Amino acid sequence: MKKKLFIIIAMLCIVIGSIGIFIPLLPTTPFLLLAASLFLKSSQKHYNRLVNNRIYGVYIRNYIERRGIPLRIKIFTITILWVGIILSILFATTILWLRLLLFIIAIAVTLHIVFIKSAKDSKKSLNDK
Repeated sequence: MKKKLFIIIAMLCIVIGSIGIFIPLLPTTPFLLLAASLFLKSSQKHYNRLVNNRIYGVYIRNYIERRGIPLRIKIFTITILWVGIILSILFATTILWLRLLLFIIAIAVTLHIVFIKSAKDSKKSLNDK
């Protein structure tokens, strides 16, 4: 029963993470990592499918192996984030404090992404060991 519940929650996390690809303030990676963790506890088959998935697997493996994020993905993510935030600020709300909050969140997420090692930098450090 517990394994089935974990599988259902993991599938839900994948759906939410997938939606997060298109919605700037909804994170993708934490939901995919949670799904991987739940699958690891409940179904090796599902875990292997997720980690080896051609779309999601790279993100999960890079995080687990501490390789970082490829620079092109960082640039794409930050660009999509700011386009979404600017459109939200201009068209989705007229409330000043909410606009400021969106702007502050965008800055925080941008800084978080910038300070994550780039995949290229991580490979250098792995070769040095």
